[in-house]
Amino acid sequence: MSIKIDKKIVDYQVMPDQPPEKQAQTMALEREKSAAEVIHMHEKLERPPMLQGYTYKLKTPGSEHAMYVTINDIILNKGTEHELQRPFEIFINSKNMDHFQWIVALTRIMSAVFRKGGDVTFLVEELRSVFDPRGGYFKRGGRYAPSLVAELGDVIEMHLKEIGLLEDRGLDQHQQAHIELARAKYEATQDCDDGEDFPDSASLCMKCQTKAVVQLDGCMTCLSCGDSKCS
Repeated sequence: MSIKIDKKIVDYQVMPDQPPEKQAQTMALEREKSAAEVIHMHEKLERPPMLQGYTYKLKTPGSEHAMYVTINDIILNKGTEHELQRPFEIFINSKNMDHFQWIVALTRIMSAVFRKGGDVTFLVEELRSVFDPRGGYFKRGGRYAPSLVAELGDVIEMHLKEIGLLEDRGLDQHQQAHIELARAKYEATQDCDDGEDFPDSASLCMKCQTKAVVQLDGCMTCLSCGDSKCS
């Protein structure tokens, strides 16, 4: 019986003349040996001379200077089936020195958490739960940020989605079509300026934290995420 090979041969192994049971045991030992060579994230992992980085710009209404958040990633097991991109360190730079002390402390702690390994996605919700006692602010597009630290949580989430550690659970096509239809219907009955993200009279949506809730057909509906009190 002949077997046709339709893929490129990248490796081979000569198995000794053994019974099938012994061959299966040998292959299992080889797989265990291969798995033991996989490099995982840990705090003693040395920093490579060069890391791939992403820089995100934050501009808040409370400061005339923007903040630049840089997250550098390390590639583990590069070129193998176990290749994984993980955040390794974070830096925040700004001309505004008002927050210098806590920014340095926060970046060092987050970098230590990144290098520790394991699940680092919990940082997103931990940062987002921080509220400024003086009150938050609305970002461009009407989204509410309870604090500058919470907005840093949004940046971490954006980055983790970018490298595949968090699933991007965006709106599906049906939800997006529903929102676009609701917005078009609202704009047809209201005097809205072209290019405006959401009406000035809109209220805050408690689901997506965006100032986009309007009354549509007698029901309060969010024009950003589609949440409706009638559904």
